[in-house]
Amino acid sequence: MTDDDFELSAPELSRDDLLVLDDPRFTRDTVAIVTGAASGIGRATAVALAANGLTVVGADIDDDGLAETERLAAAVDAEGKIDCVQTDLTDEDDVDAMVAAASDDGQLRYVANIAGMQHIDPISEFPMNKYDLLQDVMVRAPFVLSKCAMPHIKAADDGVGAIANMSSVHGHYATRDKAAYITAKHAITGLTRAIAAEGDGTLRGFSVSVGYVLTPLMLDQIADTAESRGISEQAVVEDVMLGQARTKTMMTPAEVANLFVFGFSQHANHLNGSDLCWDGGYTTTYE
Repeated sequence: MTDDDFELSAPELSRDDLLVLDDPRFTRDTVAIVTGAASGIGRATAVALAANGLTVVGADIDDDGLAETERLAAAVDAEGKIDCVQTDLTDEDDVDAMVAAASDDGQLRYVANIAGMQHIDPISEFPMNKYDLLQDVMVRAPFVLSKCAMPHIKAADDGVGAIANMSSVHGHYATRDKAAYITAKHAITGLTRAIAAEGDGTLRGFSVSVGYVLTPLMLDQIADTAESRGISEQAVVEDVMLGQARTKTMMTPAEVANLFVFGFSQHANHLNGSDLCWDGGYTTTYE
């Protein structure tokens, strides 16, 4: 394949892509909050949980994207439903109001902190406003949402639930030019473990780490990395992103969403304070 032939696009989501499990708590009376629900992994996770029969509150600042997520849930004949709430995750009052609205929909048991962003620059040139924004969205917002949601989850009839945080292979190791993102993902490991420590065994905390996923955010990152390194987008994918992996394909958003479905289910009762690392060999192998 030549550079001229190289083209990537985010995949379409279908019902067949989704993991659907039998679980006594996967009903419309159970509420799950998903942040970043307007696109990518957040959208796929919201749809996957709705397909498992849950009531999902999708939170994002992008109202048009949230409407598309609701449309997609209907297109896959989800047994549950998605109620989207436009939310500025950097605004504590907004987050608190969103959680209150979610608790009115049923028993709030699950939270998926997925919203994320990226900026690529070396540390010496990294704009601090971008650094601060990344930390606000990917560290402070999950903390605030967990703080607001934990009392509701513990108040469920049996106190069973889970808070899941989107981590990354960059929560396990570092590469160049992504210092703010790497810092945030390492921090999320600490939050995950703190949730588990305070969850009394019934409210679990876990994280999900994956390599590169075909999302709109990733497509932008490919272009940015190509520009910053002076190489082609094909070289970014084949040499930079997949060069170290043993599985030579990118994950799809649905494959990541299925990890959240499993992690929330009764089949993952011992997943607590730990990380589901689906990385294709990034963090465990090298040449």
